[in-house]
Amino acid sequence: MHQCASLSLSLSLSLSLSGSTHVEADQQNRMLLSLLAVAVVSAAVLYVLYHWLIPAAVQNCGWLALLWHDVIHERFLNIITGSSRPQRMLKAVQKNATKGDPQSVISAIDYYCRHKEWAMNVGDDKGLILDSVLTEVNPRTALELGTYCGYSSVRIARLLSPDSKLITLEFNPDFATVARQIIAYAGLQDKVTIVEGPSGDSIPKMKERFGIKSFDFVFLDHWKERYVPDTKLLEDCGLIKKGTVLLADNVICPGAPEYLKYVRNNPRYESRYYPSNLEYTKVEDGLEKSVFLG
Repeated sequence: MHQCASLSLSLSLSLSLSGSTHVEADQQNRMLLSLLAVAVVSAAVLYVLYHWLIPAAVQNCGWLALLWHDVIHERFLNIITGSSRPQRMLKAVQKNATKGDPQSVISAIDYYCRHKEWAMNVGDDKGLILDSVLTEVNPRTALELGTYCGYSSVRIARLLSPDSKLITLEFNPDFATVARQIIAYAGLQDKVTIVEGPSGDSIPKMKERFGIKSFDFVFLDHWKERYVPDTKLLEDCGLIKKGTVLLADNVICPGAPEYLKYVRNNPRYESRYYPSNLEYTKVEDGLEKSVFLG
């Protein structure tokens, strides 16, 4: 009798423990499924925020657009890809553009920057203004301040006459390395000369180094605080003459108020503002065209 009672009690305890184990396992499974669901929903929300909502939200605000695109997004991509934005742009060109075709290089960069990763090129909208002014001037000698990745260099060089030349200055050697490859991919390496180093050091050496008497066209697209000093330096070095056209980018966003004040209030210049948008956004920006009157 005692043995039967003991056996019955043991069996009852065993079934109870087994049931309890199954309940705990079910609870753990449900908890894991809940955590997984939260993780999936969170990932989906982050994906939507990162790819759509935040980019859309910053489209109309200059400082937010620059903060998101030029700081947060760029640094994030640098970390996860182990490469720089210029290097990623170069890969996009090599993958999507036709070698030796400048327009396809421009289109590949524009598509990449509008749909994949923003970059501070002059861009497609303002690029049409640049094209128009350049065609009007038809320069034999052109200077660009701020090569970056070579987008505007390609845009300018493709419209130059066979006997014309573009000299472009770039402070950052890593940018210059990528720019050379992009310009060469476009087949324009013989029309473009990249000069590395600070513009303040390079401008005074232009005449001696390249035999340049003066420039017919100057495109300013480097550090905005250098617009006025470098314009004055070009004047002092005699590198701009009567009729030379200066075209300055980003005069509204990020902005170049001192430059606008200088050229608009200077009797030696005749200036006109071309309204547009910050590259690949809806933020107000524009180009300032200034003709040197001598």
